[in-house]
Amino acid sequence: MTDDLAYAGVAGQAAAVRSGEVSARELTGLLLTRIERHDVSLNAFTAVMAEEALAEAGRRDATAPEQRGPLHGVPVAIKEENDVAGRVTTFGTAARTRPAKADSEVVRRLRAAGAVIVGKTNMPEFGLFPFTESSAHGSTRNPWAPDRSPGGSSGGSASAVAAGLVPAAIGGDGGGSIRIPAACCGLFGLKPTRGRVSTAPHPHLWWALGVLGPLTRSVLDSGLVHDAIRGSLPGDMFRAGTPAGSFAAAATAEGPRLRIGWSTRPAARGVRPAPEVVEAVTGTAALLAGLGHRVEEIDPGYPDSTAAFVPQFFAGLRTEAFAVDDYARLERRTRESVRLGAWAGPAVTRWAMDRGERAAVRANRVFDRVDVLLTPTIAGLPPTAGRLEGTGTVRAALRSLPMIAYCALWNVTGNPAASVPAGFTACGLPLAVQLVGRRDDETTLLSLAAELERARPWSDRRPLPA
Repeated sequence: MTDDLAYAGVAGQAAAVRSGEVSARELTGLLLTRIERHDVSLNAFTAVMAEEALAEAGRRDATAPEQRGPLHGVPVAIKEENDVAGRVTTFGTAARTRPAKADSEVVRRLRAAGAVIVGKTNMPEFGLFPFTESSAHGSTRNPWAPDRSPGGSSGGSASAVAAGLVPAAIGGDGGGSIRIPAACCGLFGLKPTRGRVSTAPHPHLWWALGVLGPLTRSVLDSGLVHDAIRGSLPGDMFRAGTPAGSFAAAATAEGPRLRIGWSTRPAARGVRPAPEVVEAVTGTAALLAGLGHRVEEIDPGYPDSTAAFVPQFFAGLRTEAFAVDDYARLERRTRESVRLGAWAGPAVTRWAMDRGERAAVRANRVFDRVDVLLTPTIAGLPPTAGRLEGTGTVRAALRSLPMIAYCALWNVTGNPAASVPAGFTACGLPLAVQLVGRRDDETTLLSLAAELERARPWSDRRPLPA
């Protein structure tokens, strides 16, 4: 029973608390026990807030029914780049030591919806590379295969959700960092439209590249959390357009038949997808065609987004690195990256953002022909752990290329994109595909992903016992 509840996801756990099957405090205690048992080997968490979480859960239980939010009593974890009051926002580094004075806006909204914050999750230093490894907090492991990486940079969040330690965890995506770990860990991960979720107290996350969002077991779970956290504030640099409606409703609605174009061609040169990855895309295309959609192989006509992505990458790093308390404690590779990106000053960054909008115009021409683009999420299988060991900036970037080759373009353009589970390899490693939609059209992606989930269920698969 406890194992079933741990893997019940956001919707299932919220329903269990709502019905009185379990109290918020009992549910939080159950998951804290799982964290204590399993995180020794996974290293998904950098900080577990056991006492605070149990106290917060107790307050939820004392809340009158009419005042309870949609996430009432549901435990949630927070990636280390988001402020939680009283905790250091480490960004994955040992160079930050001052506790945050207040919750970030995304954490405030989660609490307002009734969620219980149980801890902070691991990430590589400043999320620079898509492997969750750092000298400050060590390497996070993939629950499906301990010798494999959960990807990154939201690898701690993905590992925690996949292992049934929490039903949802907040991640950030500046080049694939929600979608990549979702793909590696068999989860659903939606990168929302740029500006959909406030990054306050920061005006932006890696300038035009970064967004915040959850990693979850199911499409509905993602919709529930997104509905709770979405919305902009006056200080945000970016604002998304008005969505079609509730994301949770989209995840349960029967969507229209769509024009779907598929391609295994990467947006980055020099990358070749693995055969299993190609089969996941072609198999998903066939499944969608069988469900009544009009599906065809296309050439997406990708623009070269390097001139937009790279300056913003370096500018985002410099913004975060120069805000630390002890610069000397940064990893050597990070300090090297800061030096290599010294040219990415304000004028260059503004130029890069303008180039990004030009690239977006060209990239979005594909949606004159199709409603949704289907591609791989990552070019290969979940990589072995230790990909960053002994690397400098250039080697780490080269090792990262197969992970971001299908993802990073859509950070430049601001389009919503989701990683959707697509089965497992013969040796039990997760496979995934990516769905990309028009700006502000997350609801189409959610409806289509939910249709795939109904036709090819994935959330009942469990990597760990109780």
